[in-house]
Amino acid sequence: MIGASLLAGSLLVVGTTVADAQTRPTLGPYGYGAVKLGMTVTQAKKTGGVVKKLSGDGGCSGWDLKDFPTPKDSVGVFISPKVGLAAIFAAKGMRTPEGVGIGSTAKQMKTAYPHIRKDVHDFYVITVPGNKKAYYTFGVTRGKVTEYGIALNEQDCFN
Repeated sequence: MIGASLLAGSLLVVGTTVADAQTRPTLGPYGYGAVKLGMTVTQAKKTGGVVKKLSGDGGCSGWDLKDFPTPKDSVGVFISPKVGLAAIFAAKGMRTPEGVGIGSTAKQMKTAYPHIRKDVHDFYVITVPGNKKAYYTFGVTRGKVTEYGIALNEQDCFN
């Protein structure tokens, strides 16, 4: 009961209700639905939740979440031959379990993640609550979250 109260309180702080958080697609702490960080290509394909877009030519391959296709020259998922499913980038409407998503304010993001910090690429990063093997990255423009994703700490597909 206390956990539910704390969750409800934290969701209200970032401008989302518990009902909203339960109906919106959630990205984190281990992935999106059946598509989980660390999965091999075979495992990810078996979920039926990913569609291949770019061959990896021996390196990371690019995929999309089936329900959230990206524009022609982009991908929503990277799968590494070394670490498996390395990263998933959020589509509009997705939220973290803490209620932060594209369109959230920087203040809401910082309230949900008080220990968040900027990296050398000017993105905000934080270890995913409940999954110390992964991190969230948030892009913020003019005080609003414009992009976010979840990635394995050991991912080898991008900076």
